[in-house]
Amino acid sequence: MHEAFMEHIDSLAELLDRLVTTPPIVAYPPPMSMPTRGVYLFSEADVHLYVGRSNRLRKRMCDHARASSPATKSAFAFQLAREATGKKTASYKREGSRKDLMKDPAFVAEFVKAKQRIARMDLRYVEVTDPVRQTLFEVYAACVLRTPYNSFDNH
Repeated sequence: MHEAFMEHIDSLAELLDRLVTTPPIVAYPPPMSMPTRGVYLFSEADVHLYVGRSNRLRKRMCDHARASSPATKSAFAFQLAREATGKKTASYKREGSRKDLMKDPAFVAEFVKAKQRIARMDLRYVEVTDPVRQTLFEVYAACVLRTPYNSFDNH
């Protein structure tokens, strides 16, 4: 394996240890002192649910949990609402699309509940500024922690 790639790979286990051993905070509102770039983990109790990454970490936390955040900015909440309503299959046709689901009052109610749930979740994060390492670490953490709401499937 190429040494440039190995440098990134060699750092992932230590980053994961830092991420999971960091004392959790309540996800929303996020602290002003968050680093700008990093990888974050949403959990409930000791169950890790979702790993994400961002170059605007604090804003991204707000996007996940703010009541006014639209479905296009709250992907995790949208997944939780899909699960709660049984409408799990993504669609790029009009029927079943994100826009279509957001017209369904039952789905919208679950979407609102999901954002409220995320706001109460445990949040952990680590600063990761290098974009390649950030990407690799998101995938590594999701795989190792077996987070059920991470999907790296192409659409």
